[in-house]
Amino acid sequence: MKLLNETISQIGTLDRISMEKSKKYIDNLLKPLGSLGRLEEIAIHLAGITKNPFPKVDQKGVIVMAADHGVYEEGVAPDPQSITALQTPNFAKGVTGVCALAKQARADVIVVDIGVAEDILDPDVIQRKIRYGTNNMAKGSAMTRAEAIKCLEIGIEITQQQIKKGKNLLAPGEMGIANTTPSTAILSVIGNIDPLDIVGVGAGLPVEKLSHKADVIRRAIHINNPNPKDGIDILSKVGGFEIGGMAGVFLGAASYRVPVVVDGFIAMAAALLAITIEPKVKDFLIPSHYTAEKGGKKAIELLGLTPMFDMGLRLGEGSGAILAFNFIEASTFMIHEMATRS
Repeated sequence: MKLLNETISQIGTLDRISMEKSKKYIDNLLKPLGSLGRLEEIAIHLAGITKNPFPKVDQKGVIVMAADHGVYEEGVAPDPQSITALQTPNFAKGVTGVCALAKQARADVIVVDIGVAEDILDPDVIQRKIRYGTNNMAKGSAMTRAEAIKCLEIGIEITQQQIKKGKNLLAPGEMGIANTTPSTAILSVIGNIDPLDIVGVGAGLPVEKLSHKADVIRRAIHINNPNPKDGIDILSKVGGFEIGGMAGVFLGAASYRVPVVVDGFIAMAAALLAITIEPKVKDFLIPSHYTAEKGGKKAIELLGLTPMFDMGLRLGEGSGAILAFNFIEASTFMIHEMATRS
């Protein structure tokens, strides 16, 4: 709890002086005023985050948290749970979807076993397993409060390590069969929304099973009664280890004033947890895309962010965030490479 409390206490607000300097410089670039639209907004936002009117984001990384979920036994996912263990080493090998996009964006992929239901023996997977998957949240709390704090702090620790290695742009990603179920539960609790209104197919659940998935989530919320104002309580009762780890990445990056990008539905749920724990985190979040997952629209509304693009993505892994890295880095090239009027 000490690391979490220290991290929260270090989270500040946007530096308005740097933002004003950045805007003044951008307005003096040799182009029509405001003609580069969102790129200009992103650059100014980066200035506020980093306290540097001329920021760079040339050391990029996505931290992929991998874990399993006890609620899988309720029949809420179409694929075998073993896929989590099969796929997790593939991130280290560089052959997953987000890895392909990361190569194009010149970004590192850091993969963490925070709670996979099987042992992951690949030496390139960081071993921080809390235990072999969460409990079935439809029968009781997904984890203890101590475990919720632990997964948040693991996310913070990994983020600190990457920042100390020079990373200046980060995003959390994930791998975990059935993880849209706890993500929907988190959104349902924070937004006070009926699960049926936001439940989606995830990795391909048949549409006719959506009502069952919603019922499972509704039951989990009823049994556990999470406090919508307490992000740690929500995480412990209806969350997931990888979702907590991702929330820790958001908190850790914010405490170091490093921009951190929000991917799709799972990442949005993690971001909502982070903001519930410390509202100032929102200043440091950069949205990427409109996810095709059904609850994504409501999640982005609750976050109060405006994504950059909509390409019908719902892979997760941090894939949409990686695509956004290119726009974000482009905004810094605009500042450093364009001529000025005077």
